[in-house]
Amino acid sequence: MKTYVVGGAVRDELLNLPVQDRDWVVVGATPEEMLAAGFRPVGKDFPVFLHPQTQEEYALARTERKTAPGYAGFAFHAAPDVTLEEDLARRDLSINAIAKADDGALIDPYGGQADLAARVFRHVGPAFVEDPVRILRVARFAARFTEFTVAPETLALMGEMVASGEVDALVPERVWQEIARGLMAAQPSRMFAVLRECGALKRLLPELDRLWGVPQRAEYHPEIDTGVHVMMVVDTAARCGHELPVRFAALLHDLGKGTTPKEEWPRHIAHEVRSVKLAESVCARLKVPADCRDLAVLAARYHGDIHRAEELRPDTIVRLFEKTDALRRPQRFEQLLQACAADFNGRLGWEDRAYTAPARLRRALVAVQAVPAGDIARGCADPAQIPERIHAARVEAVRAAG
Repeated sequence: MKTYVVGGAVRDELLNLPVQDRDWVVVGATPEEMLAAGFRPVGKDFPVFLHPQTQEEYALARTERKTAPGYAGFAFHAAPDVTLEEDLARRDLSINAIAKADDGALIDPYGGQADLAARVFRHVGPAFVEDPVRILRVARFAARFTEFTVAPETLALMGEMVASGEVDALVPERVWQEIARGLMAAQPSRMFAVLRECGALKRLLPELDRLWGVPQRAEYHPEIDTGVHVMMVVDTAARCGHELPVRFAALLHDLGKGTTPKEEWPRHIAHEVRSVKLAESVCARLKVPADCRDLAVLAARYHGDIHRAEELRPDTIVRLFEKTDALRRPQRFEQLLQACAADFNGRLGWEDRAYTAPARLRRALVAVQAVPAGDIARGCADPAQIPERIHAARVEAVRAAG
């Protein structure tokens, strides 16, 4: 029995990056031998075990054979006669197909170290096309490793997978999982650039894909189309270190512009309403978690109103707080302001423009929160007038706050 560290841990160590988790492959062992050594089985589809002390995953070396469409359509063969090279051959990219022995020696049968040095994502072999998740993984890696490019032959294979319909077998949960991880990477726009280049974006997120070629409003920067703008917004949210709901809201906030008739360009009348419906559709299809879904819908509907906060009357601001549930959910409202700030700043030539809307709304929200709603309710003889009295007091508080 021999054990090797494999995959991302080896790759990240060679890139001088922090190693978060280590995965191991075991060559020349049976499940019975692993159990006898104190390992605990956890794998359902193939033999994976947890180390009795470190709790790290140890998988028996295996080969795999495609049996059906989709990422789950594989038959696995794990046996003592499966070699390390055979196990590494089933991996996606050469940079993830490097193993490290106990003595520190590197086993690199597919040129991973050379591709690390060249900063290239290259598939290990033709079996790459059998797993559509690899399209999403390569795109996600592009968002994380921003100096890397996708090898032309690998991109071509990804395009073949899209054309063959293999990508359509992806289940919504897995698509969301990979998109979410890519959004939390250093430069999320690179993930969507790769997906768009291989044709997968049109199949997975057609609502987003339609934004390229649609001009922005004339006062913004019409030569930069909406797709490019949205990518700038997402990257701005990433540079600010915002949480996933904010980044996802940044991604979906302008979907309605993709449905504006060409004869109306560059104007986008009432695109917020269309954006809400499209955002809701995307979230339902991908089974997006509630926190991300709710913020994305709010950003799609209210980002224009928030941008105009300096022009809004106190009554309108209070109604905005009511519609967004800002009093009960102030933290979510702050995330909404963060998404709107990313939208405002995600434009060319706007570096010298101050975005003052969030400051006014934060100041107004503090003033509204200080209104003693309970006291007003107790002092009101007619219960039917309570909501009106409280609303009026909040409006006056906003007016006084300036």
